[in-house]
Amino acid sequence: MRTVKATAAAVTAALTAAAAGIVAGRIASDAGLKAPPGRPLPGDPRLTVHSTAAGPAGRHVALTRHLAALRPGTYGLVGDDVHAVVGDVLTAEPHSADTVVRRLERVTHGTLAPGDKVWLTPNVHVGDPKSALGLDHTDVGIPGELGVLPAWFVPGRRDTWVIAVHGLGATREHTLNIMEFLHRHRFPVLVPTLRGDAGAPRPPDGLNHFGETEWRDLDAAMRYALANGARQLVLHGWSTGATMALRAAAHSGLRDRVRGLVLDSPVLSWELTLRALAAARHTPGVLLPLAVRAAQGRTGLPSDHYGLYADRTVPYDAPYEGPEVRTGDTGPDRPPPPPPTLILHGPDDTIAPWDLSRRLAGAHPDRIALHTVRQAPHAAMWNADPSAYEEALRRFLTPLM
Repeated sequence: MRTVKATAAAVTAALTAAAAGIVAGRIASDAGLKAPPGRPLPGDPRLTVHSTAAGPAGRHVALTRHLAALRPGTYGLVGDDVHAVVGDVLTAEPHSADTVVRRLERVTHGTLAPGDKVWLTPNVHVGDPKSALGLDHTDVGIPGELGVLPAWFVPGRRDTWVIAVHGLGATREHTLNIMEFLHRHRFPVLVPTLRGDAGAPRPPDGLNHFGETEWRDLDAAMRYALANGARQLVLHGWSTGATMALRAAAHSGLRDRVRGLVLDSPVLSWELTLRALAAARHTPGVLLPLAVRAAQGRTGLPSDHYGLYADRTVPYDAPYEGPEVRTGDTGPDRPPPPPPTLILHGPDDTIAPWDLSRRLAGAHPDRIALHTVRQAPHAAMWNADPSAYEEALRRFLTPLM
C-alpha cells in the first residue's frame, strides 16, 4: 500500500511540475507574442526625471544614471502622459553622480516633472506626417487578408515607392524618423498599419507571429502601391518589419517588382529574439526552452534552429542564372534575382542578434551591404546617428531611383 501511495504521489508531483512548466512557458512566451504596440519592450529601463532646466547649452533634463541614458543620439522620452525628445549627453552640465544630463530638444505634449517615470524610445515623432512633420499626406485604406489596413501615403515624384513597415512593439509613428529624408529625395512613401495595430484588424489569436503571418499585410500594401502608380518598390522594415520584407521578397507574387530591401535590426531568428525578450523579463534560463515550445504551440511558428530561415525567408539563395529579368518575366522556373539589400544593425542590439546580420551579409557580399551601428539598442539605428544612417540610405537608394 505504501508503495502504491508513494508511486501515486510521485506521479502527481511530476504531473504538477509538468503543468506548472507549461504554464510558466506560456507566460514567458507572452514577452514576444503579446508585445503591445507603443509600449517599452522587456528590458527597456524605466528612468526617473530628476530635474529640467535651461543652461548655456539650452534646455536639458537630468535622468537616472543608466547605460540606456548614456546612449549617443536622439530619442523620444516617453511617460504615461508625456512625450519629449532628448539629444546628446551634456557632460559639461553640473550633475550628481547618479544622474545623466541630456539636451531637451522639445516637449511634444504633456510636461516633464521631477519624479516622473519615463523610458527612451526610437519614436522621435508622434502624430501623422502632417501634424508631426508638416508633410501633406493622404489617409488610405489597403484591402488586407483580415480586413482594411489604414495607411499613410506621402506623395513624391518618383515611380519607385518606399513601403515602410514598423516592427515588434512599435507603431507606424516609428517610420516618421526617415519620412523627411525620403520626401526630400522625392520618394512616394506608403506606411501601412499591420494586424493588431490600433485601427487595424485584430489577428484571430491575438498574438504576434514575428512576421510569419504579418508579411501578408505587407504583400497587400505592395499590391495597393502597384495598383496606384508605383512601378518598382523598396521595402524598408524595422525589427519584425524587416523579417516581413525578407518574406515578401522571397514569397510574394510581386517580388519581381522589389527593387531593394532596407533592413533595420532584422529579426533573423524568432527563437533567439523570444528568448531575449523572455530573459529580459527575468525568466529563469531553464524555462526559456519551454517559452519557445509554448510559442510554437500557440502560433504554429516553425523551428528556426537559431538560423536564418534560408529555405523559407531569405531570398538570396534562390536559384538564378542569367541576366536581370524584366517585370512580368518571372515564373516558377525563373525567379527574380535577389534584390540589393542594405542592413543597418549593430552589436549592442540585445533583442535581435547582430551576428546573424553579419553572417547573412558575409554570405552574400554581392547583394548585401552591412552598415554597422554601435551603441544603439534594437530598432534604433537611426537614433544613434541620424546623419550617418541617412547617408548610408542615400548611397544605397541612389542607384535604385
